[in-house]
Amino acid sequence: MKGFFGSVLILPIMLFYSNLHSQILPADTVFHQKRFAVVASVEGVLYTGSLAWLYSNWYNKFTKSSFHTFNDNTEWLQMDKAGHSFTSYTFGRAAYDLMRYIGVKENKALIFGGGLGLIYLSTVEIFDGVSSSWGFSFGDMAANTFGTALFVSQQMVWKEQRLLIKYSFHSTSFPQYRPNTLGSTTLENILKDYNGQTYWLSANISNFLPESFTFPKWLNLAVGYGVDGLLGGYANPQNSQTPIFDRSRQYYLALDVDLTKIKTDNQFLKFLFNTFSFLKIPLPAVQFGTKGTAFYPIYF
Repeated sequence: MKGFFGSVLILPIMLFYSNLHSQILPADTVFHQKRFAVVASVEGVLYTGSLAWLYSNWYNKFTKSSFHTFNDNTEWLQMDKAGHSFTSYTFGRAAYDLMRYIGVKENKALIFGGGLGLIYLSTVEIFDGVSSSWGFSFGDMAANTFGTALFVSQQMVWKEQRLLIKYSFHSTSFPQYRPNTLGSTTLENILKDYNGQTYWLSANISNFLPESFTFPKWLNLAVGYGVDGLLGGYANPQNSQTPIFDRSRQYYLALDVDLTKIKTDNQFLKFLFNTFSFLKIPLPAVQFGTKGTAFYPIYF
């Protein structure tokens, strides 16, 4: 499951980003050579090291082939595509902030930082393209491009992110039937069980209202997408040990919080808010889908 490895490999970048995010300098700062050297060195090590690990510990176990394409657009009811967009968006946002931290000008920061997620995930797609078990996926590339484009375009037009791609997770009962595919531990479930994942597009309400209108700047409205009943990418296994589950899509409407818009002078709180701003805050939500409508007082 490629989405699993993509999520694992992005974590070191996000952690490094979170340690610096609360110290980002104003936009008119000058270029800092020493900071550039540190950031470039760490990013270079993480980029090459993670890809080398991925190739030797995953792709190297499968038969190689000539470069070819692979149509997986219907796999996992497109939840993997949502994960690609989330990863590309979050990666680009983190890398852009690091570029601004070292004093890179806005346009160059958007090119070299905002596009880094697309470059990284494109490399993974090339690995897929020379593996007989998969192939280069145009669907994955479209999702990667969307995530990057969403970040870069907002930064260019609004100089801020009014629409955020976020992630949330809740435990489900499905991994017990296919632990090798959906995970056998809680950490693996978080990364591999699409039934428990929800990807959100969270909009900051105040940014779309007239300036004269008083509204909490931290309050967002989010629409989410998830799935239910998936034990396999294209179909569920049919055997006497596995119950029959209906594979379905789920849509959500919920309130959310933009943690980066909460004002505080506490540096530790700023660190926490910036670090975990990619997570959807558990709040009331309405679910729509083929299984009907449901209301959750608190939805994870």
